[in-house]
Amino acid sequence: MKKLMFAALVTTSLSGCFSNDFDDLKTWMDESSVGLKARIDPLPAPKPYEPFVYAAFELVDPFNQSKMEVARRSGGALAPNLNRPRETLELYDLEKLRMVGTLQRGKEVNALIRAPDGNLYRVKVGSYMGQNFGMVTTISETETSLKEIVEDSGGDWVERTSVLALDETEQTK
Repeated sequence: MKKLMFAALVTTSLSGCFSNDFDDLKTWMDESSVGLKARIDPLPAPKPYEPFVYAAFELVDPFNQSKMEVARRSGGALAPNLNRPRETLELYDLEKLRMVGTLQRGKEVNALIRAPDGNLYRVKVGSYMGQNFGMVTTISETETSLKEIVEDSGGDWVERTSVLALDETEQTK
């Protein structure tokens, strides 16, 4: 009995879908399309090709290495002395060097620097360390200050100050 009632309900529901009574829809479409005309704008006319003449062959190439070499040869007041003998601590990046303490003999104060190779080095004011021509300017119990000379993007040498602070973790070893 339930199956018969279900089949009757489904048949009644689906019969509405197969009706061919779309006259009201067709009438509305006809009324809405009155006066409408499909209009497509024409494509714009292509512009004629005008070749560009590159006339900068006579100008100096901004990426020419010789231009930078002239600036380097002129040096400048801050140019580092490339002819002096290099010190051992100049082989390492300043970030890899650790200040582990100080020693004082009389008025001369030395900083103890641990290099990545595990060795301990003594530096004093005027010593060089780091790969940027860093010269030690002051030594205190907590830090070592350096004056580094680096090359900027224009090829000029500029000074910058760096500090190597006392590494507290080394004190416990």
